[in-house]
Amino acid sequence: MAKKTKAASLTIEEKLEQALVVPGYEPYKIPDNWCWTSFKNVAEVVTGGTPSKKHKEYYGNVFPFFKPADLNTGRNVSIASEYLSEEGKKVSRVIPAKSTLVCCIGSIGKSGFLEIEGSTNQQINSAIPKIEPLYLYYYVNTDCFINQLWSKSSATTISIVNKTKMEECYFPLAPLPEQQRIVERIESLFSKLDEAKEKAQEVIDSFETRKAAILHKAFSGELTAKWREENGVGIESWKRKTLGEVCNSIFDGDHMPPPKSESGIPFLVISNVNDGYLSFENTRFVPQEYYDAITDTRKPEKGDVLYTLVGSFGIPVVVDINAPFCFQRHMALLKPKSINTYFLWYLLQSQEMYQKASSIAKGVAQLTVPIKGLRLMDFNCPSEEEQIEIVRILDSLLEKEDTSKDNAESIIDQIDAMKKAILARAFRGELGTNDPEEESAVELLKQILTGE
Repeated sequence: MAKKTKAASLTIEEKLEQALVVPGYEPYKIPDNWCWTSFKNVAEVVTGGTPSKKHKEYYGNVFPFFKPADLNTGRNVSIASEYLSEEGKKVSRVIPAKSTLVCCIGSIGKSGFLEIEGSTNQQINSAIPKIEPLYLYYYVNTDCFINQLWSKSSATTISIVNKTKMEECYFPLAPLPEQQRIVERIESLFSKLDEAKEKAQEVIDSFETRKAAILHKAFSGELTAKWREENGVGIESWKRKTLGEVCNSIFDGDHMPPPKSESGIPFLVISNVNDGYLSFENTRFVPQEYYDAITDTRKPEKGDVLYTLVGSFGIPVVVDINAPFCFQRHMALLKPKSINTYFLWYLLQSQEMYQKASSIAKGVAQLTVPIKGLRLMDFNCPSEEEQIEIVRILDSLLEKEDTSKDNAESIIDQIDAMKKAILARAFRGELGTNDPEEESAVELLKQILTGE
């Protein structure tokens, strides 16, 4: 006869005593007919693994193999970024549908609800539920659970929470009927919030399209048609010109490797301008002597325009300060002559000019816009008076678009905060769904512990 294990020899009362959180150590107060227990008692936790890449036969298009990026869909995880073959499935741990996947390496706490069976890599711990599946999933999304994970994480170069630590997290167990009511209430509330979020996201997603349309109207003459009529000017006043013709000079940064210095003159790279504005955060410095030796055509002055040439090419930035600085050769400096600075800035943001830059960009690893090609990029150029009017109109229109986008982003932030608040209330029994006369969750916990 096999020897009984220590756990198997325990009475149900002893198992229950071990399963319940010691009074006084609960994260927060819950209804009297709920109970706090450990995560391992409400779910089987399984750590994923990656089938050996040496065995090419393990990979195919049959069985979904989920990674952290696949959890972005949250409530509906069903499409994997990679698939295994039948052979790969045999050497993997199959995770059943309705399990909760939790990233426990790197993006700790990121989670998703598995709609289909699949397997995961080692960055994900899967929680196979012993209770209402969605009750488990929604609790995993609370700040309480995520904060517990982070508090139990260890790190060398990357944060990690192992299977055992995740199993130790505390869990507020409600009676089964209450779990189901809570899920229904959460999904009803979230459905309304998601509708509002979707509309706000549409505003954000269409921002670039609307901006491109406005810029197209500006540089095709449509925006200032009325102004020309009022001023007795025809569209024939617009002349085809190149950037080289309207600028005093167009040069990239110095090609010599810049000497490093602890202080001195700021040296900007693409990361300092890729938001469309000058940023002097985390800049490198070069000695004053290096800056003094640079030609004036490579020294930015207020009113000039920088333009990125390599990789993330096509980003124009107005130099709006008088302070001295220099820049890497992956950017060009345009010094306006017969063109308004902000007209040039808006022009270089247009799809037409970006497409011209794309057509002349060369390279394999990183596309690069050549300086000679940039100088020859042409456009329809109005008079300086009309340029000023175009800038005025664009400032007004795009400010409104920026405001709409900012408002939409703020709405999304508010919705996310509201969801967090709903989840916090749900798992405190504060959604008005709890029935205090219902059988205690301790009885449910007993059934789980005895495997009934």
